[in-house]
Amino acid sequence: MRRNYFKKLMNYIKNVYCIDRSLCKMKDSRINPTYRSGQVILTVLFGFLLRIKSFNELNCMLKENEFARLFPTGTKLPMIDAIRDTLKVTDLNCLGKMNRHIISKAIGNKAFDNGTIDGYTVAAVDGTKFFGSYLKQCGNCLSTVIKGKDYFYHSGVVMSVIGDAPKVVIDFEMYDPKMDSDNKDEGE
Repeated sequence: MRRNYFKKLMNYIKNVYCIDRSLCKMKDSRINPTYRSGQVILTVLFGFLLRIKSFNELNCMLKENEFARLFPTGTKLPMIDAIRDTLKVTDLNCLGKMNRHIISKAIGNKAFDNGTIDGYTVAAVDGTKFFGSYLKQCGNCLSTVIKGKDYFYHSGVVMSVIGDAPKVVIDFEMYDPKMDSDNKDEGE
């Protein structure tokens, strides 16, 4: 693997998709935050790109300053509690706009011109759980009973490109607990 591969990837994302400008526009409902929303989302993006399996693993990497060279000198990075608190109140509409910008840029850059499978661009739609806990819940949580305990989770449906082209998420929609409860007799 090439040297500085991750840094080159981040420069590509920054220069081609202008992700830094999109992250600066991120909003949430926190009052007097210590960390900007974009800074928190960027930290989570690093974890996602590195395929970190949990927030606990991400927290260990943050404590060991493994992301220090990716930020300007002296930048204090958020710890996992600040990340969790920010993600709870982040405006998903901003993420949706950022995703639509990335999709339109990828189309403009002809990323899908040859198709993904036999010349056709193919996408899959699937439901997934994003977060879950036996202890913590919010007003937007769906709930079910697992092994006699209440389990609270957020869930949604995601459309993603499949095949040989870049694996791009086209769109996502969160399930609404008032409309999409688990007691409805239907599938995804």
